[in-house]
Amino acid sequence: MAGRLKPPALDPAAVPAASGSSYPEPFRSKVAARRKQRLGDALGLKNFGVNLTTLAPGAQSALRHWHAKQDEFIFVLQGELVLVTDAGEQVLGPGMCAGFPAGRPDGHHLVNRTQAEAAYLEIGDRTPGDGADYPDDDLVAQATPQGWRFTRKDGTPY
Repeated sequence: MAGRLKPPALDPAAVPAASGSSYPEPFRSKVAARRKQRLGDALGLKNFGVNLTTLAPGAQSALRHWHAKQDEFIFVLQGELVLVTDAGEQVLGPGMCAGFPAGRPDGHHLVNRTQAEAAYLEIGDRTPGDGADYPDDDLVAQATPQGWRFTRKDGTPY
C-alpha cells in the first residue's frame, strides 16, 4: 500500500488491541486470551460497532449469551472457529458468517479449538437499554451510559 491512509480510511494495524473483558470474576478470566481492535470507535461510528477480534488457541469470544435489543453479526477472516449455540456446534472458516437477531434467546459464542490464531469481524448495533442473558452462567447484563452492569440472575451484584 503506497502512502499513509487518511480519514475516513484506516489501517486496522494502527488501532490498539484491548484484551480482557468487563465481566466480573470468575467470568473475566474465561475471555482473557481475546483481543479486540475497536475499528468502529477509531472511525467515530456512533450507531454500530465494528471490532476486529482475534482469539488465541483455546480462547473464546465471550460467555454464551444473547441480546435483548441488539443485533450481532460475525464474519470469519482467518482460522477456524467453533460456533456454539443452543442447537449445538458447527465449524466456521474464512468467509463464513453468522447473525444473531435481537431478542432471540439463542445463547452463542465462538471458541478457537485449533493451535493457530483465528480472527473475525464482529458488528453490532448500539441500541440503548440493551440487556444480555448468559444461559450457562448465573449472570445477566444491562447496558448503561457508563457501560455494562452485571448482576446475578436474582439481581444481586457481583
